Amino acid sequence: MMLEDDLACEKFAADCRARVPFEMLSNRWDSVVVYQLRHGPMRPKALLLRIGSISPKVLNASLRRLEDNGLVSRHVYAEAPPRVDYALTEAGAALVGPIREMGRWAEKYADALVASQDGGTRPPGAECD
Repeated sequence: MMLEDDLACEKFAADCRARVPFEMLSNRWDSVVVYQLRHGPMRPKALLLRIGSISPKVLNASLRRLEDNGLVSRHVYAEAPPRVDYALTEAGAALVGPIREMGRWAEKYADALVASQDGGTRPPGAECD
């Protein structure tokens, strides 16, 4: 278990900088896009095919958000027709390992988490602390 000091937290837990990556990747698709870019630059069409179940509009919004956060870079080629590639920045590439670890956590615990949500394992009348 990590101590708050290990995460460079300030006086209050709400100030903890460890929240930053979770907030940046809290969107449903952002971590998926980062993970798919792990092997190198890709065009949006290739990302759509690799991800599946994502619309071009949602992918575009995710790429822009990731670019705004400095996790993805956009390279426009001076060609006709125009060509655009997206690639991970150093910060984006550094997130691939933690995303992979979260995937391992999900493999181990996601079924139990979903079952708990579906089954309502909290006793009736129990209050949250």
